[in-house]
Amino acid sequence: MNRIVWRKSSRSNPNGNCVELSNPRGLIRDSKDPRGPVLRVDVAGFLASVKRGRFDPS
Repeated sequence: MNRIVWRKSSRSNPNGNCVELSNPRGLIRDSKDPRGPVLRVDVAGFLASVKRGRFDPS
C-alpha cells in the first residue's frame, strides 16, 4: 500500500489555520484534524481557483 504524503503551504500561518494537499492524488484535509474528513478534488482546477482568489476572505 502506498503511503500518502501530505504537504502544507509554505505560506501557512503559525496558528494552524491551513489545509494540507496530497498531490497528485487530489486529496485535501484540515491540518488541525489529520484524522478527520478528506476531500478529493481536481488538483489543477483547485489550484487555478486559489490563484484567482476564489477562496480569499471577503
